[in-house]
Amino acid sequence: MTQEPLIRKQRVALLVSGSGSNAAMIMERFQHHAKAEVVFVGCNRPPNRAGIYTRSRTFGLETVPFSKDDLNSGRLTQMLQKAEVDWIALAGFLMRIPVEMVEAYDRRIINIHPALLPKYGGKGMYNHHVHEAVAQAGELESGMTVHWVNALYDEGDVLFQAVCTLEPGDTAEIIGSKVLALEHRYYADVLESVISESVKANEALPSASKTMNR
Repeated sequence: MTQEPLIRKQRVALLVSGSGSNAAMIMERFQHHAKAEVVFVGCNRPPNRAGIYTRSRTFGLETVPFSKDDLNSGRLTQMLQKAEVDWIALAGFLMRIPVEMVEAYDRRIINIHPALLPKYGGKGMYNHHVHEAVAQAGELESGMTVHWVNALYDEGDVLFQAVCTLEPGDTAEIIGSKVLALEHRYYADVLESVISESVKANEALPSASKTMNR
């Protein structure tokens, strides 16, 4: 009796600029996952300026340093392709993804943003800058957004949003802690769901199409 070939695990890359707390949640989720695994962690900052190097070792992964030129010249894309990466998750990654990488991984790159896009997005709106703007505006709610990545800052189609209530007088630090709790709660879930839906769709294809859509 002929068995259908097993579909290999989806291979995930994480790109990080800082401590990597969201990346750690993703690495933990996929450490023993049936359908996906984290195979590449990259950072545009050196080890003395980013905690992700230490965090990734907890999961048996060495973080690969790369430069802005590596990103924009296509060398990073080549590294990811050599590692047979299927998906890219940006986890506190502060650099704009060049159009060539977006095209190479069309609908395969997702990002998390610490606000309810389209509000408080765009160049320069990251980390405490976002929360300070939210606090100064006197907003009564904030949250996080997971979205597809395109070649513009924070303008890809929204995949998921979660909202937290703010109290009058909440500082940027308080807002940041509320939003970070949502990020830790949902980002790995969203990535897992996107990958699972893709795998399910691929499993429904004829065998020849599966090979083409690996």
